[in-house]
Amino acid sequence: MGKKRSRTSQTSKGERRNVVNGLGRDWTPLQELKHKTDAWKKGKKVYLTITNPNKNEKDKPFIKKEAKEVWGKYTPYLMKTSH
Repeated sequence: MGKKRSRTSQTSKGERRNVVNGLGRDWTPLQELKHKTDAWKKGKKVYLTITNPNKNEKDKPFIKKEAKEVWGKYTPYLMKTSH
């Protein structure tokens, strides 16, 4: 096995990013809502930020809730084929 190098002599300069900058941050609120509804229809866990119904909690004006609790469970409308 080779000898492990210690990093005492070489430190990162921080010149390059290790992640892509700004993924998904240029969505309009309408596009974001469309993405959330599409994911909700597929049965994925989607969280929504809603106003807090408890007005006594002044420190939390908004709360996060799962979309199933707010919108309900998604059941697509199926047209009847038999009489």
